[in-house]
Amino acid sequence: MKFIAHFGTALVCLASLPHIVTAADTNAPASPARTKDNVEFIIGPNYANSPEMTVKEGVPKGTIHQFVMDSTESKIYSGIAKNQPPPVPYKRKVAVYVPAQYKPGTTAPFIVAQDGMGYLGTLPKVLDNLIHEKRVPAMIAIMINSGGGDSKGSQRGLEYDTMSGLYAEFLEKEVLPRIEKDYHLKLTKDPNARATMGGSSGGAAALSMAWYHPDLYRRVLTYSGTYVDQQSPKSAETPRGAWEYHATLIPNSERKPLRIWLEISEKDNGWNRDEASLHNWVMANQRMAAVLKDKGYPYRYVFAEAAGHTDGRVTRQTLAGALEWLWEDYKTK
Repeated sequence: MKFIAHFGTALVCLASLPHIVTAADTNAPASPARTKDNVEFIIGPNYANSPEMTVKEGVPKGTIHQFVMDSTESKIYSGIAKNQPPPVPYKRKVAVYVPAQYKPGTTAPFIVAQDGMGYLGTLPKVLDNLIHEKRVPAMIAIMINSGGGDSKGSQRGLEYDTMSGLYAEFLEKEVLPRIEKDYHLKLTKDPNARATMGGSSGGAAALSMAWYHPDLYRRVLTYSGTYVDQQSPKSAETPRGAWEYHATLIPNSERKPLRIWLEISEKDNGWNRDEASLHNWVMANQRMAAVLKDKGYPYRYVFAEAAGHTDGRVTRQTLAGALEWLWEDYKTK
């Protein structure tokens, strides 16, 4: 039997979400952190920036470097072809946040943010505060844009929605070495000290980085993750694209050493479409939470009432808590 629970304006099917913690429950924080693994939250419909979004007096500020990568210099993503070669060239922007606490010559943990320039106004401020308060390790943040466009047939779609480890390999071979060389940094090789995050297809890319390369990344944070059929070109191994994560890949595979935080919004993309469309983001993320729970993954799932796709209000309220939870089991070697 299926039950529908009403929380304000939200309609949530509890058949696929065995346990939901709401704001009415005792000690359920709006920006969840420092609580048990495998807990699901409903937040909203009203939102407010978390305190960590405020620049605070006495908190050291990290340094931000920016550069541009030209696709003609890449051996992996030289440009997406339109029907046939030659590839169409593009440029991608990259920003690198280095915390004030970083000691030159030491090896640092880091997080990679897809569609990274969109996090320039949030991630550095939050990290400044969390690192200063010793709630997360002193990590470097690599905020990297895609090659551009969106969905099927675009460079962004090719990088983010393809079900493979190629995008992680691109970062490993062509991005991280350049950052280390240009800014005199040492980035850790320890997969447990590497995190990845993103929204929408950037979230799907973040999971793919860790799923196909748990030897490189083991901490994943996604907003409105595109766990739907968006892959192009098609693959016989994953015919429904990222829909396969919750349909077949996660339930049919041995548990991987991953820690996953994910969010979806009530009125997210395709929220009122049927299953046959393979394009209902809410359904896909609910099923992600269910299969992660069934397989025993450490995960955190947040459902945002009265919010939309990659809603900035949700990010500004939850990012600090999400990062703190993502790293709370990390032990410095």
